[in-house]
Amino acid sequence: MQIKIFKSLSDPTRLKIVELLAKKEICACEFVPFVKKAQPTVSQHLRILENAGIVKSRKEGKMVIYSLANPKVIEMIKIAKRMSK
Repeated sequence: MQIKIFKSLSDPTRLKIVELLAKKEICACEFVPFVKKAQPTVSQHLRILENAGIVKSRKEGKMVIYSLANPKVIEMIKIAKRMSK
C-alpha cells in the first residue's frame, strides 16, 4: 500500500489536487481550472488517488465531492518538500 501512495503522489497534477483538498472538500468539476487539465484527465488522476486511499468521494445529487481520506498525507508531502531543499 505504501508504494501505491508514493507512486500516486509522484505526479505534479495529483500533488496539486491533494494540496487543494487539504484546504477544503471540492466538487470534481472544480479541479479542471485549478490544474488546467481536461475533465477526463482530472477524473483519471482522481481515480488513481482514490485507489491509493489518498482521497475519498461522495455523491451529492449529480455532483461528486472529493476530500482527503487521510490528512496525514499532507504531513508526508511537507516532509518530502523539506527533504528536497
